Amino acid sequence: MSSTTRVMPSHHQREQLGLFLGFVGMAIFGGTLPATRLAVSAIDPIALTAIRAAIAGICSLLLLITLRRRPPPRTLWPQIAIAMACVVILFPLFMALGMRTVDASHGGVVLGVLPIATALVAVAITHERPRPLFWIASLAGAALVIAFALRQGGGALSIGDTYLFAAVAVAAIGYAYSGRLTSGMPGWEVISWILVVALPISIPAALLTMPADILQLPAKPMLGLVYVTLFSQWIGFFAWNAGLAMGGIARVSQVQLLQPFITFALAAVFNGENITWQTLAFAAAVVATVAISTRTRGRVASA
Repeated sequence: MSSTTRVMPSHHQREQLGLFLGFVGMAIFGGTLPATRLAVSAIDPIALTAIRAAIAGICSLLLLITLRRRPPPRTLWPQIAIAMACVVILFPLFMALGMRTVDASHGGVVLGVLPIATALVAVAITHERPRPLFWIASLAGAALVIAFALRQGGGALSIGDTYLFAAVAVAAIGYAYSGRLTSGMPGWEVISWILVVALPISIPAALLTMPADILQLPAKPMLGLVYVTLFSQWIGFFAWNAGLAMGGIARVSQVQLLQPFITFALAAVFNGENITWQTLAFAAAVVATVAISTRTRGRVASA
């Protein structure tokens, strides 16, 4: 018997590590809105979307080549294309457009309903039959977000809210299809292939729209660009998907309920935003509806 034995982590240790990685991924995503608001102060939203996709896509391609990963089966390419259009192009674009007119903390409340929207799309494409309480919680969450947007907009939806609602819709579709793809390959590989597929679009778009003085940008917009490019668009998915795999989807996904509050904290520090008690109250109510919908989504015999 060898004098050195390899100690395998226990099931409990794997769960704890999964929770930690899930929290890291969630915290990275929580910084997306504040970082985007910093970036769009000096970079056009279309240019920002193209640049972040191109750089993250090149990094993904190099990683896939280095690890000698084989392309996914042809049958999966339509789903990859749908996820790419939503997660790489439309969601970042709508979010960046929204961040030009509303605060990051405001966006944190609106995007707080994203888990519900993703669940609704997943229910539609998998023909699940959730419990009635799921639908009640989902409708309540949507109503709270709309009420918050109307209250903040003086009784009318602002153009920023319109963009953010569009961002929620396309992200829900993209995340649902990405989730289906993770049943056949690791989550990091899914997002990497999605970004690689976008390269024929993102690289030319980045070259055409990139500011001529991009290297002379002020520190904060440049920091925002780097963050959304490497962390929000790419690395965050590594930690998040690894956490889901190690700690279990049902358990680790609950840490996503903290994301609006991470956004609030970062928006206060980096964007100098004043977080009001009304914003916190609406966010807490939305989080409660998300928690209820998550726990009552359980599958019943599908058609």
